[in-house]
Amino acid sequence: MSDQAVTPTPSPAPPIPTGPRPKVTNRGRSSAPMASSNSESLDVPEVEYFGLPGPRGFPPMTEFLDIWDVDMMKRPDEINKKEHHTMLYNSDYLIIRRGQEFQVKISFNRPYKPAEDKFAVEFTIGSSPQYSKGTYIPVFPTKERQSSWAGRITNTADNTVTMGITPAANCIVGKYHMYVAVMTPFGIRRTRQEESRNLYILYNPWVAADAVFLDDDKEREECVMNEMGIIYHGAYDDIAERNWNYGQFNYGVLDACLYIMDRSEMPITNRGDPIKVARKASAMLNSRDDEGVLVGNWSGEYTYGVAPTSWTGSTEILLSYATSRLPVCYAQCWVYAAVFNTFLRCLGIPSRVVTNYYSAHDNDGNLKTDIILDDNGRIDRNRTKDSIWNYHCWNECYMSRPDLPVGFGGWQVVDATPQETSDGMYRCGPASVRAIKHGQICYPFDAAFVFAEVNSDVVFYSRSKDGTMVPVKVNQTHVGRMVLTKASGDMTRRDITDQYKFPEGSTEERTVLEKAEEYGCEREKSSPAHADVDLVLPTLEVNVGDDFELNLEFINHSDQRRVVDAYISGSMVYYTGVTSSEFLFRDPTVTVGPKKRAKELVLVEAKSYMKHLVEQANLHFIATGKVKETGQIITAMKVVTLRNPTLTVTVSEGAKVSEEMMATVEFTNPFSFSLEGVYIRMEGPGIMPPKFKYYSLIPAGSSLTWTEFFTPQRAGNTRVIATLDCPALRQVHGQASVTVEP
Repeated sequence: MSDQAVTPTPSPAPPIPTGPRPKVTNRGRSSAPMASSNSESLDVPEVEYFGLPGPRGFPPMTEFLDIWDVDMMKRPDEINKKEHHTMLYNSDYLIIRRGQEFQVKISFNRPYKPAEDKFAVEFTIGSSPQYSKGTYIPVFPTKERQSSWAGRITNTADNTVTMGITPAANCIVGKYHMYVAVMTPFGIRRTRQEESRNLYILYNPWVAADAVFLDDDKEREECVMNEMGIIYHGAYDDIAERNWNYGQFNYGVLDACLYIMDRSEMPITNRGDPIKVARKASAMLNSRDDEGVLVGNWSGEYTYGVAPTSWTGSTEILLSYATSRLPVCYAQCWVYAAVFNTFLRCLGIPSRVVTNYYSAHDNDGNLKTDIILDDNGRIDRNRTKDSIWNYHCWNECYMSRPDLPVGFGGWQVVDATPQETSDGMYRCGPASVRAIKHGQICYPFDAAFVFAEVNSDVVFYSRSKDGTMVPVKVNQTHVGRMVLTKASGDMTRRDITDQYKFPEGSTEERTVLEKAEEYGCEREKSSPAHADVDLVLPTLEVNVGDDFELNLEFINHSDQRRVVDAYISGSMVYYTGVTSSEFLFRDPTVTVGPKKRAKELVLVEAKSYMKHLVEQANLHFIATGKVKETGQIITAMKVVTLRNPTLTVTVSEGAKVSEEMMATVEFTNPFSFSLEGVYIRMEGPGIMPPKFKYYSLIPAGSSLTWTEFFTPQRAGNTRVIATLDCPALRQVHGQASVTVEP
C-alpha cells in the first residue's frame, strides 16, 4: 500500500431542494417558542406541591379551604356585561373591557377566613404564560398583596365571596383562562381548566387610562357600539350611499378577529397596543402577502367568488375566513374598509369608515398626478400612468400616539386596500390625521402616502414629438375634493374635509405644502398662464340605459375672436380611474366671439356605452382643446355615475323581539335584455343573519319577489338591507327601516 495521501476529487454540489421551504423555528435562538396564538394554552396543574413527599406521601388537604363553584356572572342581564358595554355580544362567555372592575362569585366549602385562608384568582393567555410578560396574572384579594391587576373582596355571604377584579388598562387584549387557586402549607390547589371560565378582555374607550379612550359619548356610541353603517361612494357632486351591516356583535365574529391576529403570528405580548394591532390588521385584511382575509379584484370577473358590490355585511366574510382558513373572494376598497371597521369595533377600538372623493394614486411618490397630452391637446392614454380614484374608502381609528410628539393622537388613518407596500407589506397606517393636516408627514406610519391622496395637484403636460414635456395646466383643487363619514347618532353624512386640509388657497394651506416639501414631497412649481378661454362640462344625472346630451360650454374672456380645436373623449372607467374602453370621440372646431359663450352639443346614445359598461357604471369625459390664436391648452374633466334601478324592500309591521316577521324584496328588470346569473343578498343588524338567493335568469321586463322569514333578537332601530348583483348589472340595492319593540 502506498504511503502517499489520497487527494480528494471535487464532486458536483448537491441539488438545492425544491418545493416549499421548511418553516424556520425558534430552536437555538430562545428556550421556548414565542407565544403568538391565542387559541393555544398551557395545562395548569390542579395541585402543585411544595418540596418532596414524606415517607407516607403528601398529606391530605381536606382540612383546608376548597373551591366548590365559580360564577362568572356572564349573562347579558348581569352586572358585568351591562357595566362593560358588552351585553350585545352574542356569546356565552364573559366579555369585559380592560381598566374597569368586573365581579366573580367564588363558593368555598366553608366560610372564608381572611386571617387564615389564602387564595388568588389567576389569569393566563397564550401557550407559555409568564408573569414578567403579562401573560400570567395572579390577582389577590388583600390590600397587602397586589399585582398589576387590582383585586378586592366586595361582598361575603355564607360560603360565597364576591371578588372585584380590575385588569390593567394596558393589559393584553384577547381570550384568557381563569383559575381560582388556594394556598396551603403543603402546596397550591386550583380549579381545573374549564371552557366556561374563559373570558375575553377588550379595549376600553370608556376609561381614561386606556390608549383608545374617547371622551365623547355620542361619538363613542357610534364608533364602537353601532352596527349599522353607511358607506359613501359615487362622485363628489353625485354622492351615493351604501348600507352595511358591520355585525361586530354577531356570533363567532370576536373569535374570527382573534384568529386573524393568530394567523398573522402576532406575538401575544403586542396585542395590548392598539397601534401595533391596527398596523398588523391593515396588512392581514388583504391577502396580497400573508394569506389575509380578502382577495382584491377590480377586473369585473368574479366567477370564483362573490362580487364586491354584492356583499351586504362583514359577518359572512369573517366567519368564512375563520372556518375555511382561506382568503375570501372578492373585495374592493369599501369592502376592505367595512370589514376592517368590524374588526376594530369588535375589539373595542373606536373606528369609522371614511370616503375621500377624487383620491390620488400617484405612481411616482410625488404630489403630482400627471396627465399627458399630445401636441394637439388629445390625452395620451399610453403614457398617463397616474390614476385618480373617483372615491377611495379607508378607516380612521381613535387612539393615543405615545410614539409621536404631543398633539398627534386622536384619529388615525389605517387602510387595508393593497395599494403600495409599507415596510415590505401591503398595509397603510396608522397615520395621524392631525399630522397629515399640518404637513408633518415624517411621522410614522405612511403619512406621506395619505397626504398625497388628499393633496396632489393634477398637472396636464403637453408632450411634443421629440419627447419634451411642458406643463400647460395645473389644477390644485381637484384631488381630495371632499372627505365624508357617517354622522354620529344619525343616518346622515358628515363632511370632515377640514380635518385633513386647510381651505384651498389659504395661507395655512400654502404653509402646509411647503412643510411637506421639506420632507421630500415634490410639487409642480411652474404656474402656466391661464388661458383666456374656459371650458365647462355640466353636472348630469343619468339612468343606466338612457340616451343623454353632453353640453360643452366655451367661454371667451378676451376681446378677440377665438377658434378652438377641441377633442371630446368619453371612456368607461372603473371607480379607480383606470380606463376600460373609449366609447365616444369627437373633434369639433368651435368659434367663440369676443366676450361670448359658445355651446357644443354632443349626443351620447345608450347603445354606444351599454356594451362597454363596467361595474359601478362610471362614464369619464375629458374635453381638451387648443386655442389656435394663442396655442394655449384648455381642459375639463367630468365623471358621470349612471344611476341603477333600485330594489324595493318591505318589512311586515309590528316588529317585536322573538316574534317572527317577514321581509320581501321586489325587483323589475327595466332593460330590453335578460339578466343572467343574478344573486340577491339580504341581512339586518340584530334581526336577520346573512341570506342569499340565486336566479339563473330574469327576462327583460319581468319581475321577481323574494320573501324571507326572520326573528328579531333585540329591540331598537335597525334596517334590512339587500343587494342585487349579476355580471350585466352591479350595485343595485335597497333597504327598509325597522323599529323592534321589546
